[in-house]
Amino acid sequence: MRISSLVLSILLLLSPLGCELAVDPGTAAPAIQEIGAPVAKIQATRLEAHGLTRIDNYYWLREREDPEVLAYLEAENRYTEAMTAHTADLRESLRSELSGRIKQDDASVPYQLGDYFYYSRFETGADFPVYCRKRGSLDAAEQQTLDVGDLAQGHDYFSVTGVKVSRDQQLLAYASDTVGRRIYTLQVKDLRTGATLDDAIPEVTGDFEWANDNRTLLYTKADPETLRNDRVYRHVLGTDPATDVLVYEEKDPTFEVWLGKTKSREYLLLVSSQTLSDEVRVIDADAPASEARVLLPRERGHEYDVEHYGDHFYFLTNDQAENFRLVRAPVDAPGRADWEEVIPHREDVLLEDFEIFADHLVLEERSGGLLDLRVRPWDGSPEHSVTFDEPAYVAYVSVNLEFDTQVLRFAYSSLTTPWSAFDYDMGTHERVLLKQDEVLGGFDAANYVTRRVVAEGRDGVGVPVTFVHRRDTALDGTAPTLMYAYGSYGSSIDPWFSENALSLLDRGFVYAIAHVRGGEELGRAWYEDGKLLNKKHTFTDFIDASEFMVEARYADPDRLYAYGGSAGGLLIGAVLNMRPELFDGAIAAVPFVDVVTTMLDDSIPLTTGEYDEWGDPNRREYYDYMLSYSPYDNVEAKAYPALLVTTGLHDSQVQYWEPAKWVAKLRAHKTDQNPLLLRTDMSAGHGGKAGRLQRLDEVAFKYAFLLDLADIHE
Repeated sequence: MRISSLVLSILLLLSPLGCELAVDPGTAAPAIQEIGAPVAKIQATRLEAHGLTRIDNYYWLREREDPEVLAYLEAENRYTEAMTAHTADLRESLRSELSGRIKQDDASVPYQLGDYFYYSRFETGADFPVYCRKRGSLDAAEQQTLDVGDLAQGHDYFSVTGVKVSRDQQLLAYASDTVGRRIYTLQVKDLRTGATLDDAIPEVTGDFEWANDNRTLLYTKADPETLRNDRVYRHVLGTDPATDVLVYEEKDPTFEVWLGKTKSREYLLLVSSQTLSDEVRVIDADAPASEARVLLPRERGHEYDVEHYGDHFYFLTNDQAENFRLVRAPVDAPGRADWEEVIPHREDVLLEDFEIFADHLVLEERSGGLLDLRVRPWDGSPEHSVTFDEPAYVAYVSVNLEFDTQVLRFAYSSLTTPWSAFDYDMGTHERVLLKQDEVLGGFDAANYVTRRVVAEGRDGVGVPVTFVHRRDTALDGTAPTLMYAYGSYGSSIDPWFSENALSLLDRGFVYAIAHVRGGEELGRAWYEDGKLLNKKHTFTDFIDASEFMVEARYADPDRLYAYGGSAGGLLIGAVLNMRPELFDGAIAAVPFVDVVTTMLDDSIPLTTGEYDEWGDPNRREYYDYMLSYSPYDNVEAKAYPALLVTTGLHDSQVQYWEPAKWVAKLRAHKTDQNPLLLRTDMSAGHGGKAGRLQRLDEVAFKYAFLLDLADIHE
């Protein structure tokens, strides 16, 4: 799927000078100076671009290690806690309710790799999973391969990524982060003895792949300042990591490099990628020290993914295909001259992904905003689609590691159907439900209704809106409504089930997703029409969709709320500047709100790789356009709705100072008495807490904020 690494990491759902802060919860929020940052500290920082000068009074908040900055953030946290103290009982009730829906001793659906069946499971009360496997059959004895909870002991924050077995399945590699900044240490465990090898490789990205010799690992490292994945190294077990060989260095600052491995396990992939271009190199997985070979040289505007089967490489490409097409070419002649078209381009269907089997090709396609799984036999017999009954849903190809099988593993969910795993016989069309997430606490899907509507945008474009509510909630203009959207990087926001959202729905809320431009719900053109110099379409689509919900009497005009995170937080900030009176309140989670300053600073993470998403502000046209919508730069002296802003001190994607500066500027300018709250997690990053139960504290806090505004206190 053609979305940026920023989104892959996030999509699935989220936000003084040593002086003590004493606050009466009944009073309005203090100005930043009252919190403890005197004017002398602020000083007017001059930001120069294109011969123009902008003054930034809060630029000093960037100093992460400055005790005065840390004290200021802690003061804001104390203020937020004081202002929300009256919701403590509601938060506790919500926390208990949220955890009460979770099947605590849950396990994933096992998948087969060779002689083993792999899965992960949680134990009752555990925040972290245990990775396990069984040999030969699901009735065999369990072997625990990695106990993440055991590794997490003694750490305020702990996260594991990777978890990949070697080709002979006797070694397990994994990467762990103890800060939240996504800087990992790569380690290897011997599954025969249970011992962790001495090969600890620090300061890696968590992106790695095994070669087929069971002793060589390729891994990536990032620039320590920008955190751009720019180098690939090769490590041989038993050698000093300091002597690891540099395999490839990506010197173009707009590209990052990632690793992969073909389903055939014959090739390691070195993927250089940016918003508009890809370049894939392959290395023989049986000869990891061999030279990497470029398949298709990078070209501006050419995006492609690669898979391998038999004598061919398969390319999902946008070459002469805005919505992508599928071609194949001989392994020894991958260039365009030898391409054979497999799936042609279609104007009304976005080809998002594909899965190759010995007898079938499975396509993930998006049409009319919904995903379709199309099964196409290689022998030319009739193709068919896997059908679903609900008006809005998400279905996608799951773990399918083997070619020679008639069975497709896919996943399904909707706003009313919990995540479900199916095995589907591509010959007989029979599907078997392997597992559906169990939701405790008396959940009954029949009590909820999903609807799909289209709101007319101001420029005549139809904006899809998917929403869910309890069947007994009256849609007569009295229901409090939470509007959510993202709208960036071509990331489509599909209608996933959320057991957490039941706490809002059961209290009479409507929950709605606005599928605004900037995503790819309606094809690649939908994305292109919501980026760069079209970015404001994202914001106006959200406003128009919200107004539609009110006009259609699906939403109470006095209890309409907005939520967005990361780039979706940018949407929230821009919308609140444009139409603050439309909403009673909003939540902006880890929001990207200081667009111009950040995009002018190529020394911080993500900037150079984002020019083709937002524009390069070093060019005056883009600078002026960004400046016209950047939430931080467009704060004005006017009334704003109640606002909760969340961030993490160690956030590597949206630096904490963006939301901190935004809140400070809002405090100094807004003319209302509505709550303005900043909550900084001092021990986490972009994704918040790592533990599954720990995360519920933040969910409960956000929901209590919304329910309190909606005058719902139980």
